[in-house]
Amino acid sequence: MSFEITGKLVAKFDIVQRTETFKTREFVIEKSEDINGRTIVNYVKFQCVQDKTALPDRFSIGDEVKVMFNIKGTKWTKDGKDNYITNLDAWRMEQVKLGNDAPPPADYFIADAPPSDTVDDLPF
Repeated sequence: MSFEITGKLVAKFDIVQRTETFKTREFVIEKSEDINGRTIVNYVKFQCVQDKTALPDRFSIGDEVKVMFNIKGTKWTKDGKDNYITNLDAWRMEQVKLGNDAPPPADYFIADAPPSDTVDDLPF
């Protein structure tokens, strides 16, 4: 299942080579919403893996972006104790058009499809 969220890009981190064949990169968006007259600000950290680590490169801090992502959860046991981690794996980013800005060029979008391990459960 895929999700999307729109917010302001506030941080981009360096690529981290986790193993010889696996690399990751993280970035953060700021999402503000008005709830009962109060502005609530959330910071959402995403990870990109492998060939998706270049996704944040085309965007600048402060840009309004839409992020498409999958939620991945992992469980591991260490010293007899179960541990859990949840990752938001970004697979596409788009710049949000504000006002009368011109649309981005056709080659602006990266990674038009979710990763191949995504399950397609549509009946057609």
